[in-house]
Amino acid sequence: MTTIDATTAETQEAGTGAPAAHPAGPHGYSKDKDSHLKRLRRIEGQIRGLQRMVDEDVYCIDILTQVSASTKALQSFALQLLEEHLRHCVAHAAQEGGPEIDAKIEEATAAIARLLRT
Repeated sequence: MTTIDATTAETQEAGTGAPAAHPAGPHGYSKDKDSHLKRLRRIEGQIRGLQRMVDEDVYCIDILTQVSASTKALQSFALQLLEEHLRHCVAHAAQEGGPEIDAKIEEATAAIARLLRT
């Protein structure tokens, strides 16, 4: 099973194969959506640059340096998104109380575990 498949499986409702229900926006990242999209486009450009480097037979270490920069950019984006999730979604669930907070904490913990595995 690929990482994407494993992640998808983790977010599906038990036994149904359907995606787990999550409320439609706004989400914690919504207020900075344009900034996030700009950042992701920059990362996308870095990845295209990596493809170009391989196509042009650039020296291995130079490519690895760029892979490291791209990885760090994605990790930084992920941490910012996680922080926004905690501040918005988890905080909202804590205010509401009930079983929702436990579900949000489990969800955030699983997301953190996935980030640490990368």
